[in-house]
Amino acid sequence: MILNVVIGENTIPVTVPDELVEEAGDVFDRIDSDMDNGWQMGRDWVQNMNAEQRCQVVADKLLTALETENRKLGMMMAAYLLNRVPGIKGVRVATDGEIQETELLMDLSQF
Repeated sequence: MILNVVIGENTIPVTVPDELVEEAGDVFDRIDSDMDNGWQMGRDWVQNMNAEQRCQVVADKLLTALETENRKLGMMMAAYLLNRVPGIKGVRVATDGEIQETELLMDLSQF
């Protein structure tokens, strides 16, 4: 599977093996567990995060992984998004520190 990560004017395709998306549920559950008590999202503390906010946090971690060339973390964060958001084709990541501005890009042909 491929997740397109849009950063500014650039699009970076992240290729993730289908098996990772389908079989890493325990890892994804641990990621969710880490966010269960809330998260700092930009200037705001969000206590009870919804699914979209969780994906925005993960997309921010994906951005950091790409910037630091941490391929393993990047692939895992992309796999989380592909697993948790059926029909996602990409993510437009906010680069100004405002995580809430990150957009999930959906493949509308799947609906």
